Amino acid sequence: MLSNTDILHLAALANLDLTSAEIEKLKGDLSIVIEHFADLKNLNTDNLMPTSQTTGLINVTRQDEVNPDSILPVSSATSGTDTHNDYFVVSALLDKDAI
Repeated sequence: MLSNTDILHLAALANLDLTSAEIEKLKGDLSIVIEHFADLKNLNTDNLMPTSQTTGLINVTRQDEVNPDSILPVSSATSGTDTHNDYFVVSALLDKDAI
């Protein structure tokens, strides 16, 4: 069973201000969680294979291929827009004096 000191220490680490009622509730709730982990420590896992995932699926990837027919020329991409050195020109988001 966790003590009030344990709960207050955890609350301080999480920068939480707790009421006495919250301390009592958390003391009970967190103690139950810790008991469950204690139960797991008692399980015999000697003959179990380590598992990183259980579905058997693997990543399916493809090689990156450049398709020249799907490349948009800079002139087409920037047509009808305000540009400088082939980059889009947009309005300032921040005021220089505010920084």
